[in-house]
Amino acid sequence: MKVTEKKIENYEATLTIEVEAAELEKTKKNACKNLANRVNIPGFRKGKAPQNVIENHLGKGAILDEAADMLIQKSSREAMQEEKLSPVTEPQAKIVTCEDGKDFVFTLTFTPYPEVKLGEYTNIEVEKVVEPVTDEDVEKQIDELRDHHANLIDVPEDAKIEDGDFITLDFSGSVDGEKFEGGTAKDYPLRIGSHSFIDNFEEQLIGLKVGDEKNVNVTFPEDYHDKDLAEKKAVFECKINSIKRKELPAFDVDFVKKVSKFETVEELKADIRKNLEHNAEHFAKDKQEDGVIEKAVENMTVDIPPVMIEDRITRMINELEARLQMQGMSLEQYMAYSNTDNDKMREEYRETAEKNVRTDLLLEEVANVEEIKVTGRDLDVEVAVMAQMYRTNPKQVAKFLRESGQIINLMGNVRRRKAAQFIIENMAGAEKAEENSSDEAKDSADTDKKDE
Repeated sequence: MKVTEKKIENYEATLTIEVEAAELEKTKKNACKNLANRVNIPGFRKGKAPQNVIENHLGKGAILDEAADMLIQKSSREAMQEEKLSPVTEPQAKIVTCEDGKDFVFTLTFTPYPEVKLGEYTNIEVEKVVEPVTDEDVEKQIDELRDHHANLIDVPEDAKIEDGDFITLDFSGSVDGEKFEGGTAKDYPLRIGSHSFIDNFEEQLIGLKVGDEKNVNVTFPEDYHDKDLAEKKAVFECKINSIKRKELPAFDVDFVKKVSKFETVEELKADIRKNLEHNAEHFAKDKQEDGVIEKAVENMTVDIPPVMIEDRITRMINELEARLQMQGMSLEQYMAYSNTDNDKMREEYRETAEKNVRTDLLLEEVANVEEIKVTGRDLDVEVAVMAQMYRTNPKQVAKFLRESGQIINLMGNVRRRKAAQFIIENMAGAEKAEENSSDEAKDSADTDKKDE
């Protein structure tokens, strides 16, 4: 077999593959056996008709076509291995010569996997910046805790609606004097300031009391999901039925004992600060690690075929569609509600898709260079995590992955993740950071002992 590679435009490559005439003749015999097993020939059981009978029954052309398909599949695999090429797109075969007594010649056109030239990916330095926790941060957490445990109480008689109040109201909307679908409701719950209603609807209710009625004038936005109402002026006849307001509990010892395991205000405050500092540390660490990977990507040189980015965009949209279906919504409904279409969505995803493709190319090349392997234990751990996530048995997850052909994808994900961990573990100051982490853990353990 002879292979000639020729580069052509648009990131595509063409291989011209020549197979000896003797190999074509040999393959024709196997092609006859395949055809004999698929067709019914009078006087013969399936698979038992000789070659000359098959030729008389189906014609020599049918045998040549079958042999050509078999040779294309076999020779394509061998040619890719010989040339050390990985196709990004499905190779398209075109027969050049397929005649008895002549070499079988065909071409394969495809987009090859891009060449990746790694730059510096170890000893990369990115500063870890931990944001200090302020008293204001602690107070904000306390306010959120109080808000979470707040009670809704009826406002005093004659009290007026304020921003943040919870109300119920009747409303009936009309455009040009005509009622429209979905524009009428009874005892509808609404939080003033939530901006869940269009335009300045909620603001116009401020100052009203229970029992008050008012016509609220609004304009539907240009990108409203119902195109028939977009940019139309509407009038809503409203009546206020109830007004409730949040009553926040006092931040005192009784509250602390009710919502936590602590006995004093100071203890709870200290615990809140400790948790915020812990979160700040983890956020800084994650940001630092992301920065290391981003720098390694910047140091890499690669010319990405556009088809890889388009394929990634398609995958991202398919994943979105699957999530929407789990929530009972179709992709078409989502696009209508978001005032977008397929073209706009693809453009919105393009930047993220390109970044993801670049990162994957980096990690795959690092995994190749560093000879990073995926072990059976790696896969067992991954399957166990997935089983826990979907609340099912690991054996069922493993069976699904095998039957759906997703094991290869899973192995790729694990291998890239291990490559990312390799880069992070080999960043500048990694050993020092690990030592500091160990020292902090030791100090913490010593403190706990003293407390005991």
